[in-house]
Amino acid sequence: MSEPAYVDHPMLAEGVIEARQYQLQLAAAARADHTLVCLPTGLGKTTVSLLVTAYRLADDAGGKALLLAPTKPLVEQHAAFYREALQIPDEEVVVFTGETRPEDRTEMWGDARVVVATPQVVENDLVGGRVGLEDVVHCTFDECHRATGDYAYTYIAERYHADAASPLVTAMSASPGGNEEDIRTVCENLGVRNVEVMTEDDADVAEHTYDTDVQWERIELPEEVIEVRDAINEVIEDRLEQLRELGVTRVSSPDVSQKDLNEIRAKLQELIDNDQSEGYEGMSIHAEVMKLRRAVELVETQSVESVRRYFERQRNAARSSGASKASQRLVSEPKVKEAMRKADAFDGLHPKFRRARMLLAETLGIEEGERVIVFTESRDTAEALTEFLGEHFDARRFVGQGDADGSDGMTQKEQRETLEEFRNGEFEVLVSTSVAEEGLDVPEVDLVLFFEPVPTAIRSVQRKGRTGRQTEGKVVVLMAEDTRDEAYFWISRRREQEMEDELRELKDVADDLEGDLGESQRALDDYGDGAKPAEADGGEAAPDDAQAGLTDFDAPDPDDVEGSEDDEGVAARADSGDDEAVEVVVDQRELDSNIARDLSKRDGVETRLETLSVGDYVLSDRVAVERKTHGDFLDTLLGGDRSIFEQAKDLTRHYTRPVLLLEGDGDVYAERDVHPNAIRAALASLAVDWGVSVVHTRGEDDTAEMVQTIAEREQTQNDREVSAHGEKAAKTLGEQQEYVVSSIADVGPVTARSLLEEFGTVEAVMTAREDDLTEADGVGQVTAERIREVVGSDYRPDA
Repeated sequence: MSEPAYVDHPMLAEGVIEARQYQLQLAAAARADHTLVCLPTGLGKTTVSLLVTAYRLADDAGGKALLLAPTKPLVEQHAAFYREALQIPDEEVVVFTGETRPEDRTEMWGDARVVVATPQVVENDLVGGRVGLEDVVHCTFDECHRATGDYAYTYIAERYHADAASPLVTAMSASPGGNEEDIRTVCENLGVRNVEVMTEDDADVAEHTYDTDVQWERIELPEEVIEVRDAINEVIEDRLEQLRELGVTRVSSPDVSQKDLNEIRAKLQELIDNDQSEGYEGMSIHAEVMKLRRAVELVETQSVESVRRYFERQRNAARSSGASKASQRLVSEPKVKEAMRKADAFDGLHPKFRRARMLLAETLGIEEGERVIVFTESRDTAEALTEFLGEHFDARRFVGQGDADGSDGMTQKEQRETLEEFRNGEFEVLVSTSVAEEGLDVPEVDLVLFFEPVPTAIRSVQRKGRTGRQTEGKVVVLMAEDTRDEAYFWISRRREQEMEDELRELKDVADDLEGDLGESQRALDDYGDGAKPAEADGGEAAPDDAQAGLTDFDAPDPDDVEGSEDDEGVAARADSGDDEAVEVVVDQRELDSNIARDLSKRDGVETRLETLSVGDYVLSDRVAVERKTHGDFLDTLLGGDRSIFEQAKDLTRHYTRPVLLLEGDGDVYAERDVHPNAIRAALASLAVDWGVSVVHTRGEDDTAEMVQTIAEREQTQNDREVSAHGEKAAKTLGEQQEYVVSSIADVGPVTARSLLEEFGTVEAVMTAREDDLTEADGVGQVTAERIREVVGSDYRPDA
């Protein structure tokens, strides 16, 4: 076999990037337009993006590249690859994750040539005004199938097309979606107009792949395991009968599908919405059924040990404060207790364990293999498998971080070290949950063993990409007979075929899809990026059948071709900062809504993120805004974490013009079982007693409009500065006296005025006897006791 050729480019380290024809062809196309690159896992999608990045950085000495990946381990892996492959100092390839301090990221961003980051961090930094995308000449979205809904990729792409002087997007995935509509959505959300698909059917790709043998093995369950399952199923049947009596289902089989359960939940929600108590009762029963189904799934398809641990966590949850009725009923049900006893008494192994051991012995012993990955859905099973297989092989587990159930996880550092040791051959068996699926460079292995079928096409494609790339490998899926495994088997087979068909179909209709994308409602004109990046060779598309090898990598700069944005347009966008822009300081916790993201995309608005002690938005030195949805507002009246009046006290203490934005399109008086007069009284007190302006908005869009309007009025018309700490105007003597008295818990401004009118001075209020205090209007026994406790108790800092 001849020695491989390597890509020769001034930005690339010598002898690192192998010159594979299909990668060069994809890179040439990706340089010519915003492109979705679809390539089977393990065939070097990241290399394609790296080639484009190298070209763009070489052409623009002041530019930088941004590579986004969904997980921290994947970010670390990409950064290591870029440092190895690019001819730039290692310190100019920086990593942004949640572990990087926000105050450090601004400086790091300014000095970097390549930023590799998780999208949530970049989203927060863009909303907070800590970084800008003007100089980013190439943005890569790895595992781009996530670019749907409110995922951070969608926001970043919109900002990138609007803000960057010379944007170029490369989106990458082995499985961009389950159907053409999903793929179209991803392309529209990322501003992609060119779709490049290669499969293992392509000759250039086939040279670098080997056959992957997929075997499905049926496993028969022992009688003891079936008895545990049947005991739990009897309880499920009983609970379904209760739901039948409520009229929300006709299903009675314990094999009830998730679709049926979703429909039951929807009908129960309708009952709740109509104030029917049966709805709440049914929801609790529904929760029980969900927990019981999970137990059945574990005992059938995972291991008795996993269901034993699951029941133990349920017992602990039922004993905890605030335990749900569903948890308490579950563990007290006699038949569930019987199932628990049977599980505790079972001292054998699930037959999948023994078959897994045999398959590993064949692969690592008889066939002299070197590495095996075992995938399982359950962390409990992963731990039990690691312990069991560790008696015969050198096995390690690979799981995510700790979960809500208290199961021990792995830190990011531990994950990286484990993968590195596996890659270096320091152990031979990796037992992993789904955390290792998506894009991580788990080394090629001789066997991928699924402990259970995987019903989701994307996850299955990602997993199977771990074998068959460098040497012939095989995939074995263990399937327990007459269990949910069999249902998942058929779902998995169907979705696998659908994914293969979709990729082939996408390849066939890519040109038509590109035409549709060009006319879509989310065309790049919507982003403010009206000009399409020029295509290769004077406006002609990059050749699909690139024959010139390395010369394909030398396509002309899109910005040098006729049709590109003129220099004045680029300069105008690069200098788009508006001297009249208003600033909105946003509390970090408001990122749960879309308001801050919306404001950050608006012309004339600059957003800054802070952890605010008072309010959700600060719009000047005297205006802070507390935002409440109708539900949030009613919660504060019904005993939430903090009452609305405590928050009003904080607002008025720091800002002279506090505002409450009450957000909701419905009728606040009809949303909860709260008497309308109680709501009116609260709103009246906020406005009259506390001086808080109450403004109603219809939803998040309307709230963003109102916030901008108030900010413009304060900062542009009234020439006020923004201060996140407020600038309370000097108080009159009377206001200061009211402030001192009202600072005592349970004493508001109205009660403070009543006390001062009764006793004349602050001193007299503070020295009054408990009985005398109750003589003031509005002061009851509880308030009087509280005043005396605060005034007369010894000072204790920790009390």
